[in-house]
Amino acid sequence: MAEDHVSRLAATRERMRAHGFDALVVVDPANLHYLTGYDAWSFYMPQLLFVPLEGDVLFVTRHMDAVGAHRTADLPPDQILGYPEDLIHRRDRHPFDWAATQLRDRGHATAMRVGYEGEAHFFSPRSFAALAQGLPEWTMVDDHDLVGWVRLVKSPAELELMRGAGRIASAVMAAGIDAIRVGVPQHELAAVIQAAQARGVDGAAGDYPSIVPLLPTAEAADTPHLTWSARRLVADEGVSLELAGVHRRYHAPLARTVSLGRPSRELDRIAGVTADGLELVLGAMRPGVPVREVVSGWTSLLARAGLEKESRLGYSVGIGYPPDWGERTVSIRDDDETVLEAGMCFHVIAGMWMRDYGCEISETVAVADAGIEVLTSAPRQLIVKEAA
Repeated sequence: MAEDHVSRLAATRERMRAHGFDALVVVDPANLHYLTGYDAWSFYMPQLLFVPLEGDVLFVTRHMDAVGAHRTADLPPDQILGYPEDLIHRRDRHPFDWAATQLRDRGHATAMRVGYEGEAHFFSPRSFAALAQGLPEWTMVDDHDLVGWVRLVKSPAELELMRGAGRIASAVMAAGIDAIRVGVPQHELAAVIQAAQARGVDGAAGDYPSIVPLLPTAEAADTPHLTWSARRLVADEGVSLELAGVHRRYHAPLARTVSLGRPSRELDRIAGVTADGLELVLGAMRPGVPVREVVSGWTSLLARAGLEKESRLGYSVGIGYPPDWGERTVSIRDDDETVLEAGMCFHVIAGMWMRDYGCEISETVAVADAGIEVLTSAPRQLIVKEAA
């Protein structure tokens, strides 16, 4: 294996020992990529990476995907197994029945404490049941995103990939803002954004994002995570853009709100608070500071403005696959005790969703030795465009 994959596997096993695991069942495609380099759109079918505390890992995937897994996975052929096609979508059998048999034949059907990824998007109840029934010797325990916590601090090489993703995000946001005009259908705005995401920038090729462009518009901007329709943009409404630049699976999200014409008094006010609050949060982030302390300035600012925000202020990011670009580890909120370290990367999003309007301003940042490095770039304010 390449040096980076060897070191990542060693760090994972060190954490496994600390938590009392004899093996892991890894199914999250981001974690698979992190540990082996595997990169393919095969995660919609059952697949797993078996990681014993000692010895070779074993990757099990669909036969048609296993044939070419060596194209991206840093694994020898004898550590890649493909289950038969006739196991797909059967009521009476499951691919992990076959996987359990393979693991048993290779001597892994012993009394072990085996961690599984209980929050992984592509680990179905049937998948879990097939492994539990096929390997009753195992004691299966939720590992609470163990590999995700190993991924939290990025290496210098990973930070370079994050910087490339940040440059792409900045270019994509500029393209999206430029395309916002009265009469433009939302789906055409989304097409401009998606083209820029795929194109990338000089020195950093684009990749597909874990989440499609999010475009809450007008009254619907009071709600995050809306996509788009064929509705045309009209004058004097707000358009929120939340998107990501992606480079070799590393994600740098970025959000801004655009007022297409003169903003309402309410939107202008909330945008000012949002921008000021984001500055306070970014200014408080540095190594050695607990995440919960980063939030205090934001909370005080909102209180002085007579406002409150229930949702978190951000989360760790890095490698991402659909349907999410977050790492499911650190959340920027007042009860997270994680202490910031250099190399951690976060999407810090000061989103305020009011009634019939909202404002989103965010940055992706890397914690540096003396503060943060902001990886994304766009005017850190409500962006006002002429409606004509």
